[in-house]
Amino acid sequence: MVIKALIIDDERPARAELKRLLQDFPEIEIVGEAQNSKEATEKINELDPDLIFLDIQMPGKNGFELLSELIQIPKVIFTTAYDEYALKAFEVNALDYLLKPIDGKRLEEAMRKLEHLQQVSKVAKDDKNLLTDKDQFFVKDGERCWFVKLADVRLFESAGNYAKVYFEDQKPLILKSLNALEERLDEHFFFRVNRKHIVNLKWVEKIEPYFNGGLLLELRDGEKVEVSRRQSVKFKEMMSL
Repeated sequence: MVIKALIIDDERPARAELKRLLQDFPEIEIVGEAQNSKEATEKINELDPDLIFLDIQMPGKNGFELLSELIQIPKVIFTTAYDEYALKAFEVNALDYLLKPIDGKRLEEAMRKLEHLQQVSKVAKDDKNLLTDKDQFFVKDGERCWFVKLADVRLFESAGNYAKVYFEDQKPLILKSLNALEERLDEHFFFRVNRKHIVNLKWVEKIEPYFNGGLLLELRDGEKVEVSRRQSVKFKEMMSL
């Protein structure tokens, strides 16, 4: 399986050295490079890589800030000269963390981790009812950071230009409007039930008639969300109710 990779680093020699090391891994196809956050965002949206090698310290926005602006992100291997970021990188559940200058054996370890995840993802892709490991995004709330699988998100709630993300026992805010999320989320899994909420359909436990022709959804965690009358018509058609 070919894995499309994007290298994001502001230092050209570092990008060149990583490209040289990756020649030993024919399954990795380097589809592009970026030297800052703005360029990286454009190329991620354009090239849709499976994997990014991401430097943390870059002029302007750093690697963590870049991730926080993406709605869906590929797998991430951090590359940096500063080991002070290692703990934070693993707190956000990155695939791996490579300290510059990158050692060939450490890169090989990272590739083994990637191979394992690819095998797991292939199994998930064979089941069209599952979101895959690639369906994830980055959440930064103050000093706390997470890679969150979309399958684990039960609800998005509007808060002006922000959205509250409900997963596990967390409800952090992300700087994305509900409209922006709706445009990017897969409609087979996520449904805009009203002006303020998008629900993960896989989390719906019960559906009940509600006031004025609407519906009331109860999620697996007990959360209850109203479906507006207008959206109830679409919901019933979609769910064949």
